[in-house]
Amino acid sequence: MTSSSRALLRSLSAAVALACSAAAVAPAAMAQELKIGYVNSDRVLRDAVPAKAAQSKLETEFSKRDKELNDAALRLKAAADRFEKEQPTLAESERGRRQRDLVEQERDLQRKRREFQEDLTQRKNEELSLVVERANRVIKQIWEQEKYDLILQDAVFASARVDITDKVIRALNAASAAK
Repeated sequence: MTSSSRALLRSLSAAVALACSAAAVAPAAMAQELKIGYVNSDRVLRDAVPAKAAQSKLETEFSKRDKELNDAALRLKAAADRFEKEQPTLAESERGRRQRDLVEQERDLQRKRREFQEDLTQRKNEELSLVVERANRVIKQIWEQEKYDLILQDAVFASARVDITDKVIRALNAASAAK
């Protein structure tokens, strides 16, 4: 190898090393400038005081209806058991009538359960949307005050360093206590 070839090789090696180090430093510098936060929405909807209050409100609102449906199911089961016991001694016409009554009662109970579930789902969505709305306002407030560039609510993985869920829950709880 000639001296000029060695010099060229050294300068190419130096240029490659400089380019590699610059490429390694550039993302680190960019990452330091970018402030990212992550909020675990499920935890907010489970642990924040407004979410717990909404859940409690729903339980209170629907507990009576739920109990009535469970009582009706127990009565229907008792009637079906009684029919099974008495069926061999019943006249054909009486057996047919009671069987139709049981089928009709079962259909009615299923319809009432479906309506109950639809009503509960609708009310749950209404209550949760209010909590989500409040949480989004709190998140925006944190974003503005602490100068975040990006706050994510859904992520596959998030480091504890960027997780601001506890901060959001504390702010929501404080806002609820102030009311």
